[in-house]
Amino acid sequence: MSDENVVIKELEPWQKLAELEELSDIAAVSEYIDNLTSEEQRRCFSRLSGAEQEYLIAQLDTQVAADVLESLPERQSTDILQALEPEVAADIIEMLPNHIGADLLMEMSAEDSEAVLAEIDDVIEAAQIRNLATYEWDTAGGLMIDEFLTASLNSTTGQVIQELSAYAEDHDDVEIQYVYVINDDGQLAGVLRLRDLVLKKPSTSIKAVLNWNPATVSVNDDLKTLVSVFEENSFLAMPVVNNEKALVGIITRKAVREATAQQQTEDYLRASGIVAGEELRSMPLLTRSRRRLAWLAPNIGLNLVAASIISRYEDTLQAVIALAVFLPIISDMSGCSGNQAVAVSIRELSLGVIRPTEYLRIIWKEGFLGIINGVILGTILGLIALIWKGSLVLACVIGGALCLNTILSVLLGGLVPLLLKRLKVDPALASGPILTTCTDMCGFLLVLSLASAVLPMLK
Repeated sequence: MSDENVVIKELEPWQKLAELEELSDIAAVSEYIDNLTSEEQRRCFSRLSGAEQEYLIAQLDTQVAADVLESLPERQSTDILQALEPEVAADIIEMLPNHIGADLLMEMSAEDSEAVLAEIDDVIEAAQIRNLATYEWDTAGGLMIDEFLTASLNSTTGQVIQELSAYAEDHDDVEIQYVYVINDDGQLAGVLRLRDLVLKKPSTSIKAVLNWNPATVSVNDDLKTLVSVFEENSFLAMPVVNNEKALVGIITRKAVREATAQQQTEDYLRASGIVAGEELRSMPLLTRSRRRLAWLAPNIGLNLVAASIISRYEDTLQAVIALAVFLPIISDMSGCSGNQAVAVSIRELSLGVIRPTEYLRIIWKEGFLGIINGVILGTILGLIALIWKGSLVLACVIGGALCLNTILSVLLGGLVPLLLKRLKVDPALASGPILTTCTDMCGFLLVLSLASAVLPMLK
């Protein structure tokens, strides 16, 4: 056979990793993983069992292990850390930026988290991480970075630049956009742009180029507030202050954008039935099964309620079998209309555009929309039924049922999230099943009761 026809298939990263592991050359494994992209690292570890992930992280060079955990999904990294010996986990945490280490420790049990913190050699760093871990993840405190550049109010631009150069290595991992100026009381006095530093004479007092009234955010500001602040301002980062106006960290536009995406992902997962948090297929099979069944099993009961409506009108269905063809269509179309209303209500609640008590506004706005869409959709489906079955009465029953159920579904879809919010239940989690059950029940009831009323004319 000609050499030109020989195709050498390149090994996938996880296959190459398996080969290196078999040679028991940990140094080679560390070097190989370190040279992979973040995406390739995630793919490699997704092919490993939990035990294999834990063993590999424990054997890797500490810095490489930290880089890998930083690239993995947070839930996966937390599970790995929690399974390691506290002293091993502590060594890895020390290699991570404080805010990332705090996020991982916050997801661990309190006992395991404290055991890891107790093994961190640097007492000051351990205290900083412990402090960061006290904030909720979706607040300014939870998203901020506690590593930033500061300068004294009495400095000159030349002195600040000289200090930055002298400690350049310490700032390698810090996103440098601004220098934050602190007064004698430890409070934030103002902010310096790097541009203002390098374009002024070294003898210039920073008081002359200082922004004395910088925009700030409070350490307890929630994600919605942070999004609004960054939308109103073009800053790449903003200082975070506590109740005493002392500078405690900085928060970047990038961090807020990533947190918003994470929140949207979590809402989508909950709405899709993944209610116990993030799920990855590298997790234990029985754990994944148990989590999904916690959502699916109760839905059997909800569906039985809808099915009971059909059983009551069994004679009508037997007499007019064509009704069975249109029942799922009406149910599905109404459900889609209702889900649109649910999505809009949840979005407006998250933006603060509406309050959970504004029922009349929802009824007014969704009611007219439901009438328009219901009439149009009902007419379309009614015409289809007329052309297909040649019965005007059947067409009126099907079209009328879809029209009325569409109106009802958009009203329910708009109102249910508000009701759940008032009851302190997550609207993204519970709105779907409630809406589906109600639209199914009402759709079946409307079709079958209308058909029963005009049954002699349908036969």
